[in-house]
Amino acid sequence: MTRFPHDQFAKEYLDQLLSPMGTVETSRDIAGEVRQVDVYFTPTSTPNDYQTTLGLLGRLATNPAVFEPFRNAVTPSQIRSCLSKLFDLYAELERRARRENTSINDSELPRLWILTPTASTPLLDTFGALGDEKNWLNGLYFLHEAFRTAIVVIHQLPRTPDTLWLRLLGKGRVQQQAIEEITALPEDSQRRQSTLELLYNLQANLQANQDQKLDTEERELIMALAPLYRQQLDAALQRGMEQGLQQGIQQGQRLIIENLLQTRLGQLTPTLTALITPLSALPPQQLTPFLLQLSQLENSESAIQQAQYFIVENLLKIRFGELDEQLTARVTSLLALPPQQLSQYLLQLSQVSREQLLARFPIASP
Repeated sequence: MTRFPHDQFAKEYLDQLLSPMGTVETSRDIAGEVRQVDVYFTPTSTPNDYQTTLGLLGRLATNPAVFEPFRNAVTPSQIRSCLSKLFDLYAELERRARRENTSINDSELPRLWILTPTASTPLLDTFGALGDEKNWLNGLYFLHEAFRTAIVVIHQLPRTPDTLWLRLLGKGRVQQQAIEEITALPEDSQRRQSTLELLYNLQANLQANQDQKLDTEERELIMALAPLYRQQLDAALQRGMEQGLQQGIQQGQRLIIENLLQTRLGQLTPTLTALITPLSALPPQQLTPFLLQLSQLENSESAIQQAQYFIVENLLKIRFGELDEQLTARVTSLLALPPQQLSQYLLQLSQVSREQLLARFPIASP
């Protein structure tokens, strides 16, 4: 599980958006000291309708590009580090060209786009970064051409559909507005669905990192993303209805549950895997609050055991209402079953009476 959920989200997000247009390498190693650029993009086709739909981001990806997204305002040291990595990458590309007896023009070298939520005027002045509103939108500041570098100040971008896919990488209210705009896109939009899935993962990662101190904006982001659980389940339900199959509904819900548990816990035990099937059989209106609670379990060494107990306990609650001591005592007995038997028994729980459950798992008197 990544310690830097925002960084991981940004890489996966840019990979998802740019891959239809070319080759994307995230965390690409560069020669010399072991370092990586966040996202290295090489277009494999001429600009097309898809690229146009990405607006400003599509324009940035017209030619080879390196994207370095920052969650917080970029610092002078970080800009220098980005430039250093860019020049090492140039040296690597030029060495390869010599080995292959080819040449590479400056115009073929990737341009560096530093994506930052904010940037102060003194910082921009320090690097001689200037706006070019005649040819570009407000919020883009270009270093001298030899550096082939620009700083994209996301919070200065105009709030238009053309900048939506970059504004999602902002923070605070700017990012929340972009989330609202994406959720308002047509529900049959593939990019809307895939982006919501990444945001869903981000929310789960932030929940999982609550043992680290979250800032106010991250806590607000968790709250803003919480309704995406409902949207994920609704989307799964819609896909199932369109297919005309209950299996389609359960398959969509199963993917959501697996994604949450893997992100939250890092691994799935055989018992935990067995519990996914009865969970995915729940109606969406029951599963949604269930997942919200599951995502808030404390992340610790015993998290897997806690999750297993929590799932079985709540499945019993759904079936029998509030649990008394007798029913609570059967949770451990159920978890002692082999995984396949556990899954089958819980799937048939709606047909099991309280008396049958107690008789099936007797508890020895002290």
